[in-house]
Amino acid sequence: MSKYLIGGLFAILAISVGLFWWQSNASVPLSIPNSPPPEAQIDPVEIDSLPEADPNAPQFGKAPPNPPRASILSREERRFNRYDLDRNDEISRIEMMASRTKAFKKLDVDGNNLLTFEEWAITTSDKFAKADSDNNKKLTRSEFKTTKAKRSTKPKCKC
Repeated sequence: MSKYLIGGLFAILAISVGLFWWQSNASVPLSIPNSPPPEAQIDPVEIDSLPEADPNAPQFGKAPPNPPRASILSREERRFNRYDLDRNDEISRIEMMASRTKAFKKLDVDGNNLLTFEEWAITTSDKFAKADSDNNKKLTRSEFKTTKAKRSTKPKCKC
């Protein structure tokens, strides 16, 4: 019990000392200078003009060429260009669906351009059976990792 009483008195003492110290620092006025800042001694005409060479100064070689202006494409423009295969600034339905054609043809087993539930289910069950290496009809985490689609390697530069 005496530990709590001593701790409480110490806390009250610490708070009181802190308040007195804070009040003593708050009563000291800040010194702010009343004089305006010095004015700049720079002539505004000098800022806007560029230095010029003396007419008799020697010239070494021709002037450097202007750097080429690179076009910065937005994210949507790059996405649009990915689908616009013939670069005519129009995306046809065939161009839009071309990226999905390979995946659809893999699922369409009979090649009639119609995907039935059975075709999709066969492909899915084959994928499951291929991943189930121990044939226990259950996938562990390591077996499930093998079902992830393989990504093609992209070129390192966009040449």
